[in-house]
Parts: sequence; structure tokens; C-alpha cells
Amino acid sequence: MTASVPFADTGEDIGIERPRRSARRRFSIPGWYRLLSPVAVLVLWQVASASGLVSPEKVPSPIDVWRTAVELATTDSPAYGTLQGALAASLERMAEGFLLGVAVAMILAVIAGLSRVGETVVDPLMQMIRTVPLFGLVPVFIVWFGIGQQPKLLLIALGAGIPLYLNTFAGIRGVDPKLVEAGRMLGLNRPQMLRHVVLPGALPQILVGIRQSLGAAWLSLVVAEQLNTKAGLGFLINQATQFLQNDVIFVALIVYTILGLLTDWMVRIAERRALAWRHELVG
Repeated sequence: MTASVPFADTGEDIGIERPRRSARRRFSIPGWYRLLSPVAVLVLWQVASASGLVSPEKVPSPIDVWRTAVELATTDSPAYGTLQGALAASLERMAEGFLLGVAVAMILAVIAGLSRVGETVVDPLMQMIRTVPLFGLVPVFIVWFGIGQQPKLLLIALGAGIPLYLNTFAGIRGVDPKLVEAGRMLGLNRPQMLRHVVLPGALPQILVGIRQSLGAAWLSLVVAEQLNTKAGLGFLINQATQFLQNDVIFVALIVYTILGLLTDWMVRIAERRALAWRHELVG
């Protein structure tokens, strides 16, 4: 046997080869696996409808909902119009209200996040608005702005703005002070500091806020479109309620759900690309 003699300066042994660390394989789940649970729900829903466990008058089967959706998409009904027409009206209303809420929330969050004076002025008002029931403002908005497009956009903007403001404000205040100090040493002025240090540092929180804002905005859209609308998915629900057609109501609700999932999926993709540098901890 030959004894290994350690190096005096490095502490490494001669003649002993250390085992290499095996690369840890990262367990990944294909994206389409996310469809398994919704498909399972649809299957259970259809089985329950076919077996008579649920009343078709109260809860139509998925097949009936699909047939109604195809009929609405291919027929211009005097009572409902077309499904694509209602979808276009809702998307336009949603986009205008959401962008308004995002713009105002970002401006207010930057003012409150970068200045103690701005926080003193802005944050108490935003916290007050946050505690007011959003849907309780519907009659107030009707009195103030009538029943046109303006109160609907304001409801959507409020629903979208509050979560984004809270997350952006927290993200700005949570930026690493060392990054701010490094920016100052590099001679960045205030706008450059905001663009290159503060907003990138707060980006994870901002994206979380956008996801929450989208969910709140879609919920606000459902309520807003109950206010004397002549087009949109809410109009379909109102008309179907009068004619007791639950299948049409379910079509509109499912479209709302799909739109919400699609917008959330788009933000998730943007989040992965924008935050590709960040290591995720997945259990």
C-alpha cells in the first residue's frame, strides 16, 4: 500500500482522485400537462350531466355549451348578435380600462416609492381606495358619470390599478440599496437611476402585480358590462338571463375564463423571458 502525501500548500492528496459531483438533473414538467386538470373537470362535468346527477336546465352539459357557442359564432341572432362581436366589444373595453389603470398605478407607485413626501401624499389615498368595495362604487359611478362607457372603464381601471400599485410600490422599496449606491457611483441621474436600476430591480414584483391586475380587471369587466351595455359578453349574460338560457350564460362565462387564462399565460411567458437570470426554487 502506498500512502498518499498531502501537498503542504493546497491540502490535496497525491494519488487520490476525488469523485466528480454528478450534475443534478432538473425535473421539468411539459407545459401541456397544465391542461390535464381542466380536461378532467370537463370529463367529470359531462359524466355528471349524462348520468343525470345534475339538472340540464340548471347546468348544461359541455356538449350543449359547445353547440351553443358554435351557434352563436355562426349565426347573427337578433337577441344576442354574434359571439365574435361580443368578444371584440369586451376586449376593447377591457384593453382601454386596463391600460388606463396600469398607467395611473405605475405613475403613482413611482411617486410614492421614490419620495417620502410622495408616499405621505399618495399612499394613504390608495390605501383608502383599496378598502372600498369596488362593486359598491357602481351606483356612485352611475350617478356621477351616467350609464355610458366612462363608468365601465373607470371600474376596470380601478380593479386593475390597485394590485399593480401595491406590488410596484413594494418592489421599488425593496430594491437592493447596494444597486442604488452603485448607480450613484456611476454618475446616473434620477431618470437614469429609475430606468436602469429601480424599475429593473422592482420588475419581479411589477410582473406579479400585472398578473393580479389582470384577474381583477376581468372580474371588474364582468360587473361593468352589466351596466346597460348593448354589446359584449356581459350583454350576452343579461339577455340570456331574461330568456332563462343557461347555456348562453355558460358560454359567456367560459369565454371570460379562457380570456383570463390566455392573458395570464402571456404575462407568464414575458416573466420567464424578462427574469431568465433568476433561479427558481421548485419543490
